[in-house]
Amino acid sequence: MCLIVLGWKVLAATPLLLAANRDEFHHRPTAAAEFWSDHPTLLAGRDLEAGGTWMGVTETGRFAAVTNFRDPAQTAPAARSRGELAVNFLAADLSAEGYLRQVALAAEDYAGFNLLVGDSEELWYYSNRLAGESAKPLSPGIYGLSNERLDTPWPKLLRARSRLAAVVDSGTVDHDTLQATVSDRELAPEHALHPSEQAARMDRRLSAQFIVTPDYGTRACTTLWLQRPDHEDGALLDWRECQFDPAGKQAACKAYRFPVTLSQAGRE
Repeated sequence: MCLIVLGWKVLAATPLLLAANRDEFHHRPTAAAEFWSDHPTLLAGRDLEAGGTWMGVTETGRFAAVTNFRDPAQTAPAARSRGELAVNFLAADLSAEGYLRQVALAAEDYAGFNLLVGDSEELWYYSNRLAGESAKPLSPGIYGLSNERLDTPWPKLLRARSRLAAVVDSGTVDHDTLQATVSDRELAPEHALHPSEQAARMDRRLSAQFIVTPDYGTRACTTLWLQRPDHEDGALLDWRECQFDPAGKQAACKAYRFPVTLSQAGRE
């Protein structure tokens, strides 16, 4: 399970603001977010088991995030790791649309996934579990994504969207405020669960925004925003990742702030 809430072009000088929880088994080896030695302009955490990432950005303003699509009917191991979907976009110079066109050709090589890719100008969404629907660009707005299709109204996702809307209305963006939008540990009432949650026979403990169990739970929370000052050609990206232990206690936090050289690669 994972949870992402984002504002896309809802603030004039801030094309993207986001908060996201990465939920995973505690025994799965993971490296904290940093710039990668094999891709020096790429900032992301790293799954040390398969080598990919769940979310990352680059110094040219590219962004990618992937979540799994929960479907009990399709649980067979896949040929390729979903984590490479984010890395391959971040390391490429294709447009989001062009990249997703390539991904669609190999979509069945992966277990179910949701994928967000873009930059300061455009943001696209694609899933290989939407009955052949093609990738789509997102219009300005506040979106939520977990382990079903974009904006499926799971209770924790609706809470996250509402809280991010309040942040946008306040005009005050900082890491603590963004992290609070996805930090609720309260379980959703059984009767409030969306039919897709019930059909997936999910453990009710997974209905919380922030999941705490001995074996599986929220391992990290990432908050970020891309700010594009009116008087500059470039932009600034603020990123923070906080990591948590199996008891849900914060173990470490590391923040990055760096200039972004906006790229128009692949738009011709």
